[in-house]
Amino acid sequence: MRVLILALSLLVTTAQAAELKLASWNIAWLTGRTELLPRDRAPRERGDAARLADYGQRLDADIVALQEVDGPEAAAQVLDPRAYAFYFPEEDDLQRSGFAIRRGLRVIRNPDLEALDLNPEAQRSLRRGTDITVEAGGVRLRLLSLHLKAGCSSGRLEREDSDCEQLMRQGEVLAGWIAARRREGVAFALLGDFNRAFERPGEPLWRRLSAAAPLLRVTEGVSNPCWAGPRGGRAFIDHILLGGAARDWLVPNSLRVLVYAEQGRDWRDRLSDHCPLSIRLRMP
Repeated sequence: MRVLILALSLLVTTAQAAELKLASWNIAWLTGRTELLPRDRAPRERGDAARLADYGQRLDADIVALQEVDGPEAAAQVLDPRAYAFYFPEEDDLQRSGFAIRRGLRVIRNPDLEALDLNPEAQRSLRRGTDITVEAGGVRLRLLSLHLKAGCSSGRLEREDSDCEQLMRQGEVLAGWIAARRREGVAFALLGDFNRAFERPGEPLWRRLSAAAPLLRVTEGVSNPCWAGPRGGRAFIDHILLGGAARDWLVPNSLRVLVYAEQGRDWRDRLSDHCPLSIRLRMP
């Protein structure tokens, strides 16, 4: 894999612009309800939210797919609510997948993809997908923010352990959503934490999703520099997939990963074990 060159996009867009910056960011248990955190998860320390907010400003995306964020109130700790409107699924879990959309962009709220939550009655259920349509300059883009089951980042999905079995079932749900967008003939994108590396030849989840419709995976062939070790970058498990006309809208070489300046295990826990990744789309 070639190593991604790290840089920040300085592009500023507006609702009337022909170019949008899309990002995905798992912010790892971002919540004000710290009493509900798992026992092995310590609350963030004073000043950590301000550090994350600084990275949010530097990211400066028009659309941010968020994961592990406890709704609009938690999102507002990191992204300015004067600049962004927040969209989250109708559930009460601490870990939710949603969107922050720059104010001025027109948003149509579609029904949540509830079927991704295979265990809705569980104390810590799986995450629904947030499904919206954004309109910029008269052009529409259907978007899905998601966070799939952890614990099966590689290997055979047919393994009988529950993590891989549940991920495979979620893959069928996503394939159905993708196939529906293909039938509609719309431009669309899936953004989020797939908890799965797609680089292995014949990777079954990627094969299933890309069979539902032709997809462009913007992380293909690139290593992830987020919290890279001595051996270099890791395989991405966060992805942005483009379908329909959106495959032709990607600005070449626009993939960026915003790597935290802070280093060390303590900072990984205090900030997030995921870094924001972003692309730019040039609308027709």
